[in-house]
Amino acid sequence: MVIHNHCGLCSIEVANLSVSSGRATLIHDVNITLQCGELTVLIGKNGAGKTTLLKAILGEYHFQGSIRFSDHQGDVVGKPRIGYIPQHLDFDKSMPVTVLDFMAAARGGSPVWIRHGKELRKEILKSLDEVECGYLINRRLGALSGGELQRVLLTLATEPIPDLLILDEPVSGVDVSGLDLFYKRVTELRDKYHMPILLVSHDLELIQKYADKVILLDKTVVAQGKPEEVFTTDAYQNAFGLLHLGEEKKWI
Repeated sequence: MVIHNHCGLCSIEVANLSVSSGRATLIHDVNITLQCGELTVLIGKNGAGKTTLLKAILGEYHFQGSIRFSDHQGDVVGKPRIGYIPQHLDFDKSMPVTVLDFMAAARGGSPVWIRHGKELRKEILKSLDEVECGYLINRRLGALSGGELQRVLLTLATEPIPDLLILDEPVSGVDVSGLDLFYKRVTELRDKYHMPILLVSHDLELIQKYADKVILLDKTVVAQGKPEEVFTTDAYQNAFGLLHLGEEKKWI
């Protein structure tokens, strides 16, 4: 595959990052580096601080410490263009808003009831076709399945192509048939545009199949490295435990 090197970043360095709320410490002394062209998966039990870390990187939470965005020459750059898919999208599912309405409003900032021109519809259809969901263009947003909605959100998060893509449990509630298609598209984006991708996931098989690096968080980083390295640490066993299934071991 040809690498376009669209990404303007070389690395994101998070150093001694801490986030507090009142007297409660949500995460502390987090030190990680995200490299362009890598899919980094963030794991941890509920309450470990995964979403807090994502929102600090997004600039939505005040933090102590530093986040350094560097280009390919090693120079510090300002906040990059970030594509983001939240764990949940809160909206009124009874609204008569179609995928076309939603995509057009996000692109141009115009009200969803404004009629869309042929060229705009053509552009949106082409984008949706890239994740094999062009057939959804006239579907009501509230009628989409979990997998269909996440593919629409992935299309939206990658237009224009971001410097950094952040996905917060993007396959939560997605049926099995949609998982490979979604992750296939994510890895294609990584390979084609050489962008760094930070993903929160709990699915071991997908992590083993797709991740370049895994970070285990428990208020702070307790393990990081390749999937097979992290999954054999005491920290991972303490966080998730083991099930013995005959002669096989399955991490949960």
